[in-house]
Amino acid sequence: MSLLAVRDLAVARGGLRAVEGVHFALAPGAALVLRGPNGIGKTTLLRTLAGLQPAVAGVIEAAADSMAYAGHSDGLKSALSAAENLRFWAEIFGGRDIEAALAAMNLRDLAARPAHALSAGQKRRLGLARLMVTGRPVWLLDEPTVSLDRDSVALFAAMLRAHLDRGGAAVIATHIDLGLHEAEILELGPFRAGRVRSQSRPAGFNEAFG
Repeated sequence: MSLLAVRDLAVARGGLRAVEGVHFALAPGAALVLRGPNGIGKTTLLRTLAGLQPAVAGVIEAAADSMAYAGHSDGLKSALSAAENLRFWAEIFGGRDIEAALAAMNLRDLAARPAHALSAGQKRRLGLARLMVTGRPVWLLDEPTVSLDRDSVALFAAMLRAHLDRGGAAVIATHIDLGLHEAEILELGPFRAGRVRSQSRPAGFNEAFG
């Protein structure tokens, strides 16, 4: 069973194809790390998977409302406290308890502090904690460790590990080692639009579609 499956996907940025012919499938507990040079289309691919822009071609198969996206914006309301921000998102996604999310990213002592008074790293931690209250099994993560110090990266890695251990899945654009030794690596270079690819498939290719 796949939580997310992609066949022959092509995505575009600014009206021009970025990558094409992308295939992969994610089972419960699986993680896929996107790699490639800046500008190749990692963000564009994640935004397309999240439904924020249409695909140019191909098929994305996933259950309705199964994906949560964490991009470069933390998605916070500056006038609300940390706890109020999480409560807002919890209510949007079905009223989940926020205490576990506060604890996972070490935000309990900051729960009453307005988001505008948080540091960049604290805001990032709060934005990532938001993933836990969505209840969605597939996390789409675009450079999630930006603005995080080493200890905060470790907190996030532990949160992500727990999500996978519960049967969730993740697609992550990152160059940071998050300790996900079982994660597949998908190098996007061979899928650059217009590139002539050999018949051999790149390392990290998921053979779910044969």
